[in-house]
Amino acid sequence: MKKYQPIDFKWRHYEGEIILLCVRWYLRYRVSYRNLSEMMEERGLNICPSTIYRWVQHYGPEIQKKVSYFIKSTNASWYLDETYIKVKGKWLYLYRAIDSNKNTIDFYLSKTRNHKAAKLFLTKLLNKENTYEPKSITVDTNPSYSLAFTQLQKEGKFANTTIRKNKYLNNIIEQDHRRVKWKTKDAMGYHSYKTAYNTIRGIETINMLFKGQLYHLHKCSAINIKYFIERQFNLPTPAYIF
Repeated sequence: MKKYQPIDFKWRHYEGEIILLCVRWYLRYRVSYRNLSEMMEERGLNICPSTIYRWVQHYGPEIQKKVSYFIKSTNASWYLDETYIKVKGKWLYLYRAIDSNKNTIDFYLSKTRNHKAAKLFLTKLLNKENTYEPKSITVDTNPSYSLAFTQLQKEGKFANTTIRKNKYLNNIIEQDHRRVKWKTKDAMGYHSYKTAYNTIRGIETINMLFKGQLYHLHKCSAINIKYFIERQFNLPTPAYIF
């Protein structure tokens, strides 16, 4: 008799545990879809790399949606910076934000690097459920942040916030880019904006879990994170883990 599958995995040819295993490993570690396919083959499972790709595209964002309710609030000191990723042979700008505890706040993938993109990103950060108006925002010497910040203050936002422009103070977020850059570099670019965006959503979410940014996950070990994610998809997990 076929094992019961939760609604999230209905009509899938593999069990939910296997699907989430492949998705977690791809988003967390420096492995390719082909690497994962070979690793599953050693375990007696014949899974095509393109199948794992489709799982990542579907379940990466789903993991983000399900765990977003448990994300802790960030503190009042933000660090903003942008890096680059290649999509369809062109460089796009990945805006990222963390707080002074190195907790990830959010990201924004933009085709442009100007004050309009910076303003959209700042607005997105302020509208998140787990954020509140910070006391300070640290950025590098990119002038687009200052212009965007000034425009938002005129609109009544960030009234009690100061912006600090210092290339060296922003090292904290430049170091935090590394894990995202590892994955995007290993992918050798993405074929579409949607593919890049969905993949980064998954990468950032898994990183947040390992950083300990969830209320109901007291010990951020790999096994606890595995069970926590599976529980959000209504898969059976040990009750004592949490």
